[in-house]
Amino acid sequence: MQPKYGANGTAVTEFILLGLAETPSLWPVVFVLFLFAYLVTVGGNLTILAAIMVEPKLHTPMYFFLGNLSVLDVGCITVTVPSMLGRLLSHKHRVPYGACLTQLFFFHLLVGVDCFLLTAMAYDRFLAICQPLTYSTRMNQTVQQILVAVSWVCAFTNALTHSIAISTLNFCGPSVINHFYCDLPQLFQLSCSSTQLNELLLFALAFIMAGTPMALIVTSYAHVVAAVLRICSVEGRKKAFSTCGSHLTVVAIFYGSGIFNYMRLGSAKLSDKDKVVGIFNTVINPMLNPIIYSLRNPDVQGALWRVLTGRRSLA
Repeated sequence: MQPKYGANGTAVTEFILLGLAETPSLWPVVFVLFLFAYLVTVGGNLTILAAIMVEPKLHTPMYFFLGNLSVLDVGCITVTVPSMLGRLLSHKHRVPYGACLTQLFFFHLLVGVDCFLLTAMAYDRFLAICQPLTYSTRMNQTVQQILVAVSWVCAFTNALTHSIAISTLNFCGPSVINHFYCDLPQLFQLSCSSTQLNELLLFALAFIMAGTPMALIVTSYAHVVAAVLRICSVEGRKKAFSTCGSHLTVVAIFYGSGIFNYMRLGSAKLSDKDKVVGIFNTVINPMLNPIIYSLRNPDVQGALWRVLTGRRSLA
């Protein structure tokens, strides 16, 4: 993928990512912290995935989607953090134009699948709690696979559209990105051609990729809350809410950081706040997900313990 030439006949062939800290003395601290976060995130999510695969109790639609979410979390942090760690080690902050757009494509691909997968998980809870008699037929294995496949197709289309659209822009300098990975808001700031159409495209696709799933999630949980409140047993209500609480926490963190990041495109200058939001999107969210889903879930905790100790399930 080649950069387009600007009006002055020059083109940016690489970008300079400043990273999280511009002071060299802080680079070792940043390296250690993010290497630790990366290892914890990958280890935690792969352990969750292993627990779901080996524990018969977890062979249900909800945990099928959770397993897919764990794979996405590993992918999302792998797209951004290892390359940043490599730049900290080599002290080279230059990123080729093609590599920058490739990172952007895979980041939006994985985040897009995340949006739809969280929606599928909300739909699963809706069917399980509001329509338990038909749950097993409406959320059979074929339906689960279709939901995941559609999520990937929609996310791929979105990521490819943004990648093609950004490749039509001219970059003729400056080439410094005040961030630790390549993303749309930062590239829009550097373009020497109009980004109005690109920004309109971003908002339009954001409505489809994030707004629609969010509306479906809210609708699903409105029905879930109404159904749970009709349960007479206090223990029954507690159990029903506990299965949804983890998912709602993940949804709130995921959409909260995403909305803050992409609703600030009109800002004259992107600040260090965007780096903090970027850390939430690429590091904190994937790292917290295994903790959130296992914290109040005895089935997951038991499966994790058996995986870590090498014991087999009696089920």
